[in-house]
Formats: sequence, C-alpha cells, structure tokens
Amino acid sequence: MLRATVELLAETGYPGLLVSAIADRAGTSKPAIYRRWPSKAHLVHEAVFPIGAATQIPDTGSLPEDLREMVRRSMVFLTTPAARAALPGLVGEMAADPTLHAKLLERFAGVIGGGLAELLDRAARRAEVRADVTAAELTEAIAGITLIGLLTRPAELNDVWVDRTTTLLLKGISV
Repeated sequence: MLRATVELLAETGYPGLLVSAIADRAGTSKPAIYRRWPSKAHLVHEAVFPIGAATQIPDTGSLPEDLREMVRRSMVFLTTPAARAALPGLVGEMAADPTLHAKLLERFAGVIGGGLAELLDRAARRAEVRADVTAAELTEAIAGITLIGLLTRPAELNDVWVDRTTTLLLKGISV
C-alpha cells in the first residue's frame, strides 16, 4: 500500500490521488486501507516520510558533522518526487485539521524528543552548543529552511546548499 501510494502520487499528484486507486494498485480494498490509516493524509505521510534508518539521528561525536547529515537527509527527504507531490496537500490538510497535525507530529516524536535531544545534551556538555537549544526548535529550523529552499530555489538544493545551511545553523546554535 505504501509503495502504491508513492507510485500514484508521482502519477497523479496529491489532489488526484484516490484511496480507491491505491487499493486497486496494491491489490487490496478501501476498507483495508482505512482500518490501518484514518485518512488519505495519514497514509501519504507514512508512505512519503517513512521512519527508519534514514531518520535516525547521526552521532559521529561531532556536532558539525551530525548537523550536516541532518540537513542533508532533510533535503533528500523533501526533494523526492513523492514528497514534492505530497507536500502542498499535506500542508493544506494539516492547517485545516489540528488533530491530523498532532497525529502526524506524533510519528516523529521519538526522533525529535529522543535521539536529537540526547545529541544536543552531549554537544552542550562538550561546549559545542548552547544549553538552551531544544530538539524541537532545531528540527523546526532544519525543516523550515529546507521547505523554504524547496519553494524558492529547488534547483539549488545540493551539497553546496547543505554546507551553507549547516554553517548558518551552527552559527545560530553554537556557544
């Protein structure tokens, strides 16, 4: 179902994506999909932004390298064809439905609250980052700057952009 969702997003875009078409492509039924996901937005979010090895927080022992990898992964995640097709619809649905927004943020709570908070604590003990920097704020900064870059200059999101963005973020959170 997740693969079918990603494939169909590339073909139809978010507005044209039908749960019935996902069910047909996946060889299942709409009720089977709705038993697992309460809405199309939930399914799309999980399909396009899976939590796994790519979302694990890197820990090289170097804040600059860890932050660079987080920025790079955010860029990779948000610039896939499926993400580009899904983001406008997901943002619109989250803005209209605070409950949906909260549920989608819960998917990343462990990543944001756990691994990144611990990484920042270790970096603060090494005097690499201000102690008042929170995981949620850093996550918002990375995601926000990546989304704006995607909207304003998508062709420039590359390794040079990752390096410049990492430097900018480091200057904002460093001691």
